[in-house]
Amino acid sequence: MNPLDLTGQTAIVTGAARGIGLAIVERLLASGANVSLWDCDAAALTATSAALGNRTHTAVVDVTQLADLQRAAEAARERFGGLHILVNNAGITGSNRPSWELDVDEWRRVIDIDLTGVFLCCKAVVPHLLTGGYGRIVNIASIAGKEGNPNAAHYSAAKAGVIGFTKSLGKELAKQGIAVNCVTPAVIQTDIFKQMTSQHIEYMLSRIPMGRFGQKEEVAALVTWLCSRDCSFSTGAVFDLSGGRATY
Repeated sequence: MNPLDLTGQTAIVTGAARGIGLAIVERLLASGANVSLWDCDAAALTATSAALGNRTHTAVVDVTQLADLQRAAEAARERFGGLHILVNNAGITGSNRPSWELDVDEWRRVIDIDLTGVFLCCKAVVPHLLTGGYGRIVNIASIAGKEGNPNAAHYSAAKAGVIGFTKSLGKELAKQGIAVNCVTPAVIQTDIFKQMTSQHIEYMLSRIPMGRFGQKEEVAALVTWLCSRDCSFSTGAVFDLSGGRATY
């Protein structure tokens, strides 16, 4: 593992109790950061945090509820004395079916969590970053947001929205010392597979030239660099992590 120095910085990671979020937390901690773990699963959050040591803070949040997020951000700031990094990782895939067969409530739920949740987390945290005059925001989007996966229109639309939002926010904060970037992974091997059909998983694997799924540790490595001061002249940018699938 190549070292990056985040000593003295405080990061917030959403969807932090498992999977990609937890891998990002572990890599940030290894780089010296304090980390506030946000998740909607209280039991998993408690168990995860107990194993990570005293440089962590936890908050049970619903990323669709601004008041939850504002309270959690303030609590993390009080715990560590400042906020510097936000990683918007929380998300769901929804079911796999043609667009015209999607349930309207499910469409809205995926959009609310995967897109509006990113906006609300930024709304809650950006004022703290502006106060400090420095920050890094990394949004986890998806290759689906570029290409549009069949039978996953709600997820693809939400992640395309995250890409657009990243570009807008990056421009808005470009002169404030705050870099905003997003990562567009292809399929990463996590428990999120349980939400997908085997046919959909096979389709996504067939699209990856490397012939394998990505690993959560690979996402964490890229995200941690994007959270560092070394990432100093990229903002509003999209970083692919797709095993060669991305074509633009």
